[in-house]
This record gives sequence, C-alpha cells and structure tokens, in this order.
Amino acid sequence: MNAQARPGLRFWSDTEPLECVATLPEAPNVMTFCFQAPSGALFGHDPGQFITLELPVPGGALWRTYTISSSPTRPTSLTITVKAQPGSVGTRWMFDHLRPGMRLKATGPAGRFSTVHHPAEKYLFISAGSGITPMMAMTTAIYDSGRPADIVFVNCARRPSEIIFRERLEQMASRTEGIALKWVVEGKDPYRPWTGFQGMFNQLMLGLVAPDYLEREVFCCGPEPFMGAVRDALSGLGFAMDRYHQESFGAPPPGAEPAPVDAVPHAGQAAEVTFAASGVTRPCAQTDTILAVARAAGLNIPSGCSMGICGTCRIRKLSGQVHMVHNGGITDDDIADGYILACCSKPMGAVAVEV
Repeated sequence: MNAQARPGLRFWSDTEPLECVATLPEAPNVMTFCFQAPSGALFGHDPGQFITLELPVPGGALWRTYTISSSPTRPTSLTITVKAQPGSVGTRWMFDHLRPGMRLKATGPAGRFSTVHHPAEKYLFISAGSGITPMMAMTTAIYDSGRPADIVFVNCARRPSEIIFRERLEQMASRTEGIALKWVVEGKDPYRPWTGFQGMFNQLMLGLVAPDYLEREVFCCGPEPFMGAVRDALSGLGFAMDRYHQESFGAPPPGAEPAPVDAVPHAGQAAEVTFAASGVTRPCAQTDTILAVARAAGLNIPSGCSMGICGTCRIRKLSGQVHMVHNGGITDDDIADGYILACCSKPMGAVAVEV
C-alpha cells in the first residue's frame, strides 16, 4: 500500500538526506527527479534557488548544482530537472543509477535568482533549454498565489519536442490570462506542423514576443552565448540593465567582482594553508586556491561550479588574509562572518581555515 504520510510541520534542512521518490522523463535526454525528506519535513525555499547534490560516482563523490524546478508553494516534495549533456558525468550517473528509494546528501537551497528578491508588477522570463527550470518554479509560485499575474514566458529550443514543461505551462496559462507563453524553435519536428515562432532570439524577436519589454523585470537563464545575445539585444534597445537578472553555472556572468588591485597573488611568493579541523598544514604558492591545496593534501571540500557562483565550497576562515574574486556565490554578510569560497580564494601568506 502506497499511502501518503502526513507531512511533518517543520522544514527540511540539509543535515537530512534527500530520498528519491520518483523519476519522470520530460524530453529527449531530460529527466525530472522528485525528492522527499525521509522525516516527512516540508521544503521551504525561494522559487529559482538551486541545490547541490553529492553524487556517489565511480572514483569518488562528485558535487553538482541544479536549479530546483518545483515551487515552494507545493512543499511536500522537491524536484530538479536535468539535461544529460554530451560528456556529462554527474547527470549521466543520475540517469543511469538514481532510482526511487535511494538517498543523497544535499546542501542548500541557495541563490538569489528569484522574484522574491526582485518583486515587480510585470515579468519577462527568457530561457533556453534546461534554463527553463527556475522560470518554471517562479511561474508556478506566482500562479499558485492566486493573485493576478503578468508574465511573458519565452523559451527557446531546437525543436518543439524539446520544449521542457510545455504541457504543464500551457495548462497553467489556460487557467489565467496573466501568463503569455512564447515558444521559439530553431527547426520543426518531422511530420508535425509548427505555428509558433521560428528562428534565433534577437532584437526583432524580442519586440514580437514582448512589445512592452521596457516595462518588465527580466529574468534570463540558459547557455552563456544565449544569455549574451539576450543582454546585447536588451542593452542595444535601451533597456535599464539594473532590471535584468541572469543565472548560469556554465560561465562567470558579466559584472563579476573585480580583482582587488592592492593585493594581487604572485606565483613566486610562498604561502601556507592550515586546515585546523584536520590538523594538516601545507605549503603552497599565493596563486594556488584553497580548494586546490586541500585536494593536494587529500582533504575533501565539497565544490560545484569551481567559479565562485554556486557557493558550495563555502568554508570559514580562522586567520590570515586571502585574495577572493567570486561571481556572487557568497554574500557580504557571509564574508563579514569570516566565510570564504575555497574555489576562488588564494592565500596571501599563512591562512587557517575550519576544515
């Protein structure tokens, strides 16, 4: 008997593993994995946030960061929707081995790519491929609120059959006038007519799908070349770019924190890192990252993007100075509390960390 247990009136934290309870094929090479808390706890997060999973791949644990595709308005489960890219290791392991009943360690949720942090009366969501996942979460949250919505939802795909969440989004759009779906495809599917937009996203396409784009808060997610094209289209048309927000784990976003000019690491300068909890001290160069020194010493610091975006490798610095150039994966409050990102922090002399 597969009875639904009454959820516990508390929220999940990453001290508890996630249990896979279902898998759902979405499109070619795209799968949704549904998780619940073994304790029955509910999930509380901002729509658009991400989570980092520890995947037990052959050769050792691998950390990968995925956007949560479910909405916190449906808190009894948490889903991620992933696309297996050519050469992927972690995602391919999930496709081949992750099954209902298995449990994974996870950290998070984290991230500020959310309508919660950028409230507006009118939104323009632009995505490509699996970049649709945070847009799905945010749209679902707005839809579930029952309040009037004004969302232009643009998703670009190679073919109509590769549009992720198409049926579920169309169902929501059919129940409210406030969600306008605009599918853009490069090519048609064989033997099936296509009456939507066809071509590449550009300034002309932007004007067609959202004539009032200047009035909207824009969220964009997808491959870096795609987001670059969206940024160029918007800025070229005079859009106020402080109302543009993007999310990507594939490459550092524009406007990344500039490198401090008063203390730059030098390859010829010696440094050392002490890992206090492990009782290990290792000499290194100032140009080595804390993460690289830890790995060379055989120590395990979880990491995801390795570019200062996801925040998975956040650790506390106990003493010393580091040179840290990140891409939004850590907050000013975290830094004030003594935290650093191991993947993009370099020791400027003797440094001790809580590892």
